[in-house]
Amino acid sequence: MKIGIFFGGPSREREISFAGGRTVYDNLDKSLFEAVPVFVDSRGNFILLNWEYIYKGTIRDFYPPVSALPHTELPVQMYFESLGELSLEEQDRIILEVGRRVEPRELADLLDFAFLALHGPAGEDGAVQGLLEWYGIPYSGSGILPSAFGIDKIAQKKLLKALDRPTPDFRLITAEEWDAADPQATLEYLVRELGLPLVFKAPRQGSSIGISILREADVAKFATAVERSLFRKTVTQTEWQALSEQQKTVWLQQLVDIRDGIGLPVVLADSSELLAVGASLNDANSQQPTANSQHLIYQPEELLRALDTHLATTEAVRLTSMEGETQVLVESFVQGREFSCIVVEDAAGQPLALPPTEIVKGEEMFDYRSKYLPGLSRKITPIDLPEADIQRIREACEEMFRTFGFQVYARLDGFIGPDGKLFLNDPNTTSGMLPASFFFHQAAEIGLNPSQFLTFLIRTSLAARRRGGLRPVKLAGLLAQLDAAVAARASEERTRTKVAVIMGGYSSERHISVESGRNIYEKLSSSVKYEPVPVFLTGSSQEFRLYVLPINVMLKDNADDIREKVEYMEAGHALHPILERIRREAQGITSTFAGQPTAQPRRVSFEELAGMVDEVFIALHGRPGEDGALQRELERFGLPYNGSGVESSSITINKFETNKRLREAGLRVAEHRMAARLEWDADAESFYRSLETQFPYPFIAKPADDGCSSAVKKIKNRAELEAFTRLIFRSQEDLMPADATTLSLGFKEEFPQKEAFLVETLIDRDGAAHFLEVTGGLLTHWDENGQLKIEVFEASEALATGEVLSLEEKFLAGEGQNITPARYATDLMERQRVSEEVKQELRRVAEILHIQGYARIDAFVRVRQNGAVEVIIIEVNSLPGMTPATCIFHQTALAGYTPYDFIDRILEFGKQRTEKQIPTTHG
Repeated sequence: MKIGIFFGGPSREREISFAGGRTVYDNLDKSLFEAVPVFVDSRGNFILLNWEYIYKGTIRDFYPPVSALPHTELPVQMYFESLGELSLEEQDRIILEVGRRVEPRELADLLDFAFLALHGPAGEDGAVQGLLEWYGIPYSGSGILPSAFGIDKIAQKKLLKALDRPTPDFRLITAEEWDAADPQATLEYLVRELGLPLVFKAPRQGSSIGISILREADVAKFATAVERSLFRKTVTQTEWQALSEQQKTVWLQQLVDIRDGIGLPVVLADSSELLAVGASLNDANSQQPTANSQHLIYQPEELLRALDTHLATTEAVRLTSMEGETQVLVESFVQGREFSCIVVEDAAGQPLALPPTEIVKGEEMFDYRSKYLPGLSRKITPIDLPEADIQRIREACEEMFRTFGFQVYARLDGFIGPDGKLFLNDPNTTSGMLPASFFFHQAAEIGLNPSQFLTFLIRTSLAARRRGGLRPVKLAGLLAQLDAAVAARASEERTRTKVAVIMGGYSSERHISVESGRNIYEKLSSSVKYEPVPVFLTGSSQEFRLYVLPINVMLKDNADDIREKVEYMEAGHALHPILERIRREAQGITSTFAGQPTAQPRRVSFEELAGMVDEVFIALHGRPGEDGALQRELERFGLPYNGSGVESSSITINKFETNKRLREAGLRVAEHRMAARLEWDADAESFYRSLETQFPYPFIAKPADDGCSSAVKKIKNRAELEAFTRLIFRSQEDLMPADATTLSLGFKEEFPQKEAFLVETLIDRDGAAHFLEVTGGLLTHWDENGQLKIEVFEASEALATGEVLSLEEKFLAGEGQNITPARYATDLMERQRVSEEVKQELRRVAEILHIQGYARIDAFVRVRQNGAVEVIIIEVNSLPGMTPATCIFHQTALAGYTPYDFIDRILEFGKQRTEKQIPTTHG
């Protein structure tokens, strides 16, 4: 059956949609379905996407393609809408670089079923559902009417009030009312009516976009919250002129971010125009200024120039998104425990609530980042309440599912107060589909892995569309065909290579390791060759503890959740009674779609592991994993593994030793030295002075023996040096708040404790004509003579939003900005010449450090006026991140490898190395 996966779209959630579409593409059962990727761009064009672009980190990494982008010096990537008004011919030229345009009338010939991974307006509002119905194409999820209702928070609130269902009290503010109102009086009215705190929402956006919480009666903060929900931004002359050029760039990056900012294009109105708008609101006969009479700005650089120009002469300007909102929904704050519950239809078409998940956080809001970045919030399934209360939540969610007429599945959010009172709000007819989202996380609790859950949803959606009267004869045939294929698949016996995928660990990159491990698991589990076995590693450097995980534990939110669940089960705690109940209720689903019943985590020794599996994929980052210790254990039991051997790994984990060896071999690296705690303990002042003498500010400080981006900081002054030193040498687990503030650490950013750290000179442009940061992957092969050959891929250019690339930017969907291949020059021949020189340097690094299998090397590249190329190596990762969004997959795609092909080559290399019994240590 041909499954068209619709992803991307025009909404502010397009990056999560893109990442979710990739998850669906990867996890569709290859023996049942053929995936057809239909990328929807921000103008609503349907594009049959070439497969290699599915594995880009973000939409902006490939669309619009570099050839279509205007020249800019700013490190800001643009979406398609920033290209301005384009003719159909110009759009087609751009589309042809990534795939081909599909007219809606062609869809019925291309696919049997549409799986909708689109979010927000034009995705889950009934619009695309109506288009598909017009052409008689069955699709996933709810139909037209419930979808339209599911996107409209105001309509939902009114119905809940009319039905006397508990929902927070609310008021509406229209944009026109806001422009004419006195903010102080409006705030006083809202506080009087709803109390504090107040919650502000954009009524037709999903995923916590445009949401704020106001905890105090502060007029300035109130205005900011209203503007956030309307997708506007007022900038004053004083604010703007106080910013440095670097700060303006960072401000701009945040503003054009469609998730946290307002995006582009924007209408710019200065003080005089805002007064004209206010006058027009008070005079019905007056003509309000239009977008055309003001300043419509499409591109970041254009916006920066306009702000500089206008704010030189006017007191304030207001920026309004062209895709903003016209109303703000203001709700009273509900004090209580927050939960989210996926409801599905069972085989009889009745709603079945899966175990609700509690979202555990501090005072902060459960916003877009908290939802999608591992480790930023805790998700506990089921919510920690008595069984009777959980059952009340489930029954309320099932009732709302029926009341709103939802079909197939929905995600319902709510609160339970200290008094036990339930509030349900913000139902979603499409849930986020990242590997560990609520969607898959809760399905795993009844024993369905992502691949099985998707099969169930496709089957249930076909039945729902047929019930709704869509082509009943044709859909009856499709249902019969799918049922027969599912039954045949369940009965067939397959002998597959068993691969232990080891993930987790105890480094500050443990959450990224789990993301990598899950991605490897999913790529292998939907293949016909491999049977992956998820294994979680915890413990310490003195004792590794290995646990074979069931699917529901593997899909917990992050490494800490997994470890907690493993320890809870190991302590002898029984399965939560609500889970037993739900699994019984779901037997009609799981008996058809699940391969095996859910189990408990089980501890195994290395010897037992060697008896269970044929080989190992190490998905760990930092220590342990990249340091050779785990490799030594696996070699003892003859288990083939991925990546470099013991000695090479023990060198590359140590950034100081890596730099030293590369410098001795004649390669360029930063000046560096180790800064030890003993030296600081003896005399802190001379410790600081010694570093300042050798390294003028700003310089880089980072752990020497951890993974890639953890606690890497640009140190600009003595206060920051002291804060960094105190944090990394601290004896307690918790961070010191004052020092964390000095270093501008992000929310829940990890900072390891070490006995020494590495200090390096800051690598800068140094007068070069062109300067960029790159990351390059490589893969090794044996040739026919048994010699090691190194294939170096085209490097990616990395754009950091902060002073250094963060962990999230490197690995998480929708976060990083990477351009592959790197833009060394505008002229193609010159770009290729520089690229070959860079690849040659990266190959030398791999040879000097005896790298095997695969690796990622980070570097800076300077291209001088005379064409000379300088490559300065930053670090080497012997087990690079393998999350779905990591740029190594962009690079392998250019070389013709799908992610699965790449993983397969890595595993085959490890197996051949063991068969050859080639030593992995070098004398």
